[in-house]
Amino acid sequence: MPKRTRFTPWRTLAAAATAALTATLLTPAAAEAAPRESLPVHSYEDAVREAVWVDTGLDEDRDGATDRVAVDIVRPREPARQGRKVPVIMDASPYYSCCGRGNESQKKTYDENGDVVQMPLFYDNYFVPRGYAVVGVDLAGTNRSDGCVDVGGRSDVQSAKAVVDWLNGRGTAYTTRTGTERADAGWTNGRTGMIGKSWDGTIANGVAATGVEGLETIVPIAAISSWYDYYFSQGAPLYDSGPDWLSQYVESPDARARCAAVQDELVEGAPRTGDWTPLWSERDYVRAAKNVKASVFLVHGAQDLNVRMQHVGPWWDALAKNGVQRKIWLSQTGHVDPFDFRRADWVDTLHRWFDHELLGLDNGIDREPMADIERRPDQWVTSTTWPPRGTDTATLRPARGTEPGVGTLGLRGSRGTETFTDDPRLSETDWAARVDTPTPDKAGFVTGPLTRDLRLSGASRVTVTATPSTPTAHLSAVLVDLGPGTIRDYADDGEGITTVTDRTCWGESTAGDSSCYKETRAKTVDVGHTIVSRGWADLGHRDGAGAPLTPGERRTVTLDLAATDHVVPEGHRLALIVAGTDRGLIDPPADTPALTLDLARTSAQVPFVGGAAAFARATAGSHATPRNTDQETVPDGVRRPAPTDRRVPGEAP
Repeated sequence: MPKRTRFTPWRTLAAAATAALTATLLTPAAAEAAPRESLPVHSYEDAVREAVWVDTGLDEDRDGATDRVAVDIVRPREPARQGRKVPVIMDASPYYSCCGRGNESQKKTYDENGDVVQMPLFYDNYFVPRGYAVVGVDLAGTNRSDGCVDVGGRSDVQSAKAVVDWLNGRGTAYTTRTGTERADAGWTNGRTGMIGKSWDGTIANGVAATGVEGLETIVPIAAISSWYDYYFSQGAPLYDSGPDWLSQYVESPDARARCAAVQDELVEGAPRTGDWTPLWSERDYVRAAKNVKASVFLVHGAQDLNVRMQHVGPWWDALAKNGVQRKIWLSQTGHVDPFDFRRADWVDTLHRWFDHELLGLDNGIDREPMADIERRPDQWVTSTTWPPRGTDTATLRPARGTEPGVGTLGLRGSRGTETFTDDPRLSETDWAARVDTPTPDKAGFVTGPLTRDLRLSGASRVTVTATPSTPTAHLSAVLVDLGPGTIRDYADDGEGITTVTDRTCWGESTAGDSSCYKETRAKTVDVGHTIVSRGWADLGHRDGAGAPLTPGERRTVTLDLAATDHVVPEGHRLALIVAGTDRGLIDPPADTPALTLDLARTSAQVPFVGGAAAFARATAGSHATPRNTDQETVPDGVRRPAPTDRRVPGEAP
């Protein structure tokens, strides 16, 4: 299949599909015009509900038979009766039995025949009446599937890819888990879209990176693009456990008993040293982005501290380089599905996206702005492209101020040094709250109050030259908007939302599967500063491997900060903070180092809309001399997770 750029119209497909779609989607009175949206003309109550087991071709559990994954299907009955074929919306997940999906932790339920009664989330309730089949795949080693969970590796990805192949006539499925009766997918035209949050969306990324034919689009929500970056940041460990813990968390009980060898491979292949290994190469979808043929509608929370924004920038840029048709939503939330922070707009946009990508309807969504960005709680703006045209990197340089560790930030730096000592008890919010006060745990560099708004868009990089006092040292770099604001309380348990008791309905319901879900509203907090972007690194990590530092020997490292889109308002200040362990976000090193920064060899490359000229205009006439005050700083109201908190890239345990 030829690659599609963002502006490629589907005129040929739309013309070919119009005749069939008109009868399926429209009433006779409207049949004269080409359809612009699918309509709910099929019965959800009478939909076909069935299960098949697709052969993955792998034997991950080493039992001598190839693994079969369970595939639950809900599809409209009427097209099947009339010989018409339908496209597929697929959510491949490890969570259908262990943990549940969505804000209400729904799990699959079954009737006495083993056919699905409740398919989690609203997709089947809403899209089956509109002429789509909805397919829920149990990843290998979970729920009713054979095989083993390998956390984003070959088994995980093949679990879903094999289903896409079967839907397109290239694979084999059976009507039971162990039987020999074949199951046919003649009811589908093979055109498949994958969707899912977190691990589910991660699998969508991984399957797209195989280039499998028939996968037309993916909608990854809060998804991982490289599993190394989920566990480490340039050698600095983000969690105190590896992928073996995560696989045990989601595996079915019988899989745990037969998958010891896979567990051992996960432990051996993912050492806590942070070294890059072949295991991580297999799970790096960014490197394989050149294979992606599907369009991508990416959704992520700018303050997601579980699957962090580090997973957005490299993946987005790689897709752009490959000419992939793309769309993006960036919210202020943490790890939250858009159904729970922008429900009506989300359902409408997703409907039009699938109609365009899977049914070929010319509804104009491909000509709309590429990006939707939440500026303030429930206040959204759009951007024609993302990052916007005219965005360029400015090199900002730190300079010494009048107090130790309280410096300035501008286009011209200075010589000299600043020294701080790692304090694992403190976090980025502690540093930001006392950025104008000399403290021994960080070095802060601040502009004067801006004379106009300044927009950052994209990923920043901070190059640090530091001399450590110990053989191990971790570094954090944080960009901060210093000034009052109201934001979503992303570190609250709801990660920026509050669930209420009122329900709204999205699609049709049955006695066993309701389309009605609890409403949510924004959970906000008034703050004195906002963390804009963050990044971490092990100072001894170089070329994919770590090594002991030589105390007293200068080292240079460039920290990759997460992509973002943030406007620092007029009157606020922009700060760069360099420190050691960011409590709750990275683990501390073995030692407690003092680090001396060489300011002449330290800088931040920050993407501004308008580039360095925009930064110069916004800081013209401002006084960058930092304030030194003993007055209490307004707290940001955001709590950090405890250092031992283990987050799962799906729902909270």
